[in-house]
Amino acid sequence: IAAVNIAREAMGGDVSGAQTGIILVGLVYVIVGILVKFIGTKWLNKLLPPIVIGPMIIIIGIGMAPTAVQQAGLVGEADWRHLLVALIAFSTTVLCTLKGKGFTKIIPFLIGIVVGYISAYFLGLVDLSPVKEAMQTGFFQVPAFKFPFALGSFETWNFQFSDIAWSIVPVAFVTISEHIGDHTVLSEVCGEDFLQDPGLHRTLLGDGIATSISALIGGPANTTYGENTGVIGITKIGSVWVIMGAAVIAMILSFIAPFAALIQTIPTSVLGGMSVILFGVIGSNGLRILIDNQVDFDSQRNLIIASTMLVLGLGGAILQLQQLVTLEGMALAGLVGIILNLVLPKDKKEA
Repeated sequence: IAAVNIAREAMGGDVSGAQTGIILVGLVYVIVGILVKFIGTKWLNKLLPPIVIGPMIIIIGIGMAPTAVQQAGLVGEADWRHLLVALIAFSTTVLCTLKGKGFTKIIPFLIGIVVGYISAYFLGLVDLSPVKEAMQTGFFQVPAFKFPFALGSFETWNFQFSDIAWSIVPVAFVTISEHIGDHTVLSEVCGEDFLQDPGLHRTLLGDGIATSISALIGGPANTTYGENTGVIGITKIGSVWVIMGAAVIAMILSFIAPFAALIQTIPTSVLGGMSVILFGVIGSNGLRILIDNQVDFDSQRNLIIASTMLVLGLGGAILQLQQLVTLEGMALAGLVGIILNLVLPKDKKEA
């Protein structure tokens, strides 16, 4: 997002250069996926042992905690209405998760959103004017596709590709790190090794192709979301068919203008109430990895790796390399954790 905003400012509000850069980022994913296909993933076990993966997952979840707290209205002098809505959404989701039966237990977050939204409406926190405007302009509307080549990205090859688009390409290596980390988390949540089956090369390939196609029609870069991993961890539903069905439904609903406007009217406090659960579940999965793999914290080596990663990842550390690559959060902490794991001498018992 930061890279796209910089590109937009450099081009006076035009995002075509950024779109071209995102297309190139998708191609980088494809190239890396092909390399992984031939090199394999055994090297990942050495680079990402439990002592690195565990803190990395904790950083993913707890690092998003401020967002959940802010959405829930728990910052400064909060409006009691937002706090109440967040509490209702939170309580509904928890109740459906623990006590729900049948289909109710499968969709606790959807029920939490609906109940939270209704409570927010009666408390005067919902503005339905965008929905009314959308119904007046037309029930079915084609989303505004924005093609980079229509704005000259491919016609003015030298400018776009040398100055703007290429500056976004290094971001790919940061998001690839997040891709590996999130799929590692997803493997732990589902009890399977997705880095082996279907394979990291396939997930990178799919991520890259999706990113390039999205940029071609004016969409954002495709990325992995910790929130979705949290949903799978709670609902225990990780079927590919469910994900594909949800994608098809989402695309159909995008052509229904009132529904798209209705989604935008959901108060942040509704999402905040459930984000408290989602982000916490992700962080807890990191702890579970450390416990299940019996990581020995009597070892000073393990203690140094975990503590350094947590401080860098949660402390807001940022490393900028000559305005080309910016490493922060999980990416920076993960890189430092990998380096420490390789250079620090192992204890006799571990060796």
